[in-house]
Amino acid sequence: MRIDIVSVFPQMFESPFGASIIKRAADAGVVEIALHDLRDWTDDRHRTVDDAPYGGGAGMVMRPEPWFRAVEQLQESPPAGRVILLTPQGRPLTQSLVADLAQEERLILCAARYEGIDERVREHLVDDEISVGDYVLSGGELPAMVVVDAVVRLLPGALGSAESLLEESFNDSLLEYPHYTRPPDFRGWTVPPVLLSGDHAKIDRWRRAQRIRRTAQRRPDLLADADLTPAELEERGDPTAG
Repeated sequence: MRIDIVSVFPQMFESPFGASIIKRAADAGVVEIALHDLRDWTDDRHRTVDDAPYGGGAGMVMRPEPWFRAVEQLQESPPAGRVILLTPQGRPLTQSLVADLAQEERLILCAARYEGIDERVREHLVDDEISVGDYVLSGGELPAMVVVDAVVRLLPGALGSAESLLEESFNDSLLEYPHYTRPPDFRGWTVPPVLLSGDHAKIDRWRRAQRIRRTAQRRPDLLADADLTPAELEERGDPTAG
């Protein structure tokens, strides 16, 4: 996969993308990430990307010309890619959406700034608008990092073990089960005996039950899409069952 990111602060991405899973995936050729400075597509000596809003109001609005020039020039090298604007007004980023994005050959992420972006960019340039939460950030750079991190880890070869993806939070509309490691007793807090039993069938049942109960307690809204048996539906609200 290729990911292009257009921003007025492309340097913000260098440190996060220079470590951990994203760096390993890039080094292995799993993903190619290209950073672009939107100001490279301006046509004045001040490299201006914003202007006062028509109709008045606070703040500055990003002009359409640099965005159209940038994206259209990037798309001259196929594939054209899916153009995404990071904005609080977009549809929420979910694991299902992440999985959909991971199937693309190319993503072009537009990280806007200031008060907003000219509406013609939304209407005629981007294919999708995505939000990482119901709050406002200084710009689209941090949301773009979130999208990249979430997508890259789903790409084949990005993680050391593909099995680590199977029971993560939000898979099957359930949160992940609790994890424990050594020591078995820490300050009197002990590891559940079932995890020390060596009975893998029993451990699998315990983990499944924990996923359901944790989801019922913390994110009951997810359970509407979870595939639960009648017995699991009956027990889901009891955190002490089993």
